[in-house]
Amino acid sequence: VQANGESKNMKKLLIATKNPGKFAEIVEVLDGLGLELLFLGDLEVEDSDFVEDGETFEENAYKKAAFYAEALGMPALGEDSGLLVDALPGELGVYTRRWGAGEKAGDKEWMDYFMQRMEGEEKRGAQFVCNACLVGGGSDRRHFEGATRGVITERVEGPLIKGIPLSAVFVAEGQEKVYSALSAEEKNQVSHRGKSMMKLRDFLADQ
Repeated sequence: VQANGESKNMKKLLIATKNPGKFAEIVEVLDGLGLELLFLGDLEVEDSDFVEDGETFEENAYKKAAFYAEALGMPALGEDSGLLVDALPGELGVYTRRWGAGEKAGDKEWMDYFMQRMEGEEKRGAQFVCNACLVGGGSDRRHFEGATRGVITERVEGPLIKGIPLSAVFVAEGQEKVYSALSAEEKNQVSHRGKSMMKLRDFLADQ
């Protein structure tokens, strides 16, 4: 993805995720900074020894950014996000995609398990958290975090977006639609990832 404008320091920035849904959302916010945003899923890199075993979103975001920045020799943005569900304390969080049906499960299979666990649950409150870490490009390590409170709907109320299925069942505070039913602009204003990436965008624009 080639953004418009000029870059003062960085020319390329690796978005260290293989999740196409996350990559698309990040690009929507960072477009226009004059950076070539590279998708890890398009690149060949030996990462069989990479282990995402941090106990916090911040630790995992840094692990991703540092590993791929070194592996590919360019500035990298690592991101870790997840859902904290009031009714399931300690169960999702940093393990969100690996939880339940597991990270190898398809989006629908993962969602079916999650919605089954939430069936009949009166406590529907939840919070999405995103921590992004920039390594390189004039910054040894910088973190940008965003969080959004909301509720889990009782059924799927929007399209399942590849890689981020929970966006079809989460309504942010002050909104009437689930994440995936909002326009990109609307979602970026209220979502955890949008908030995190807007902080990053402001930082990059000032460099």
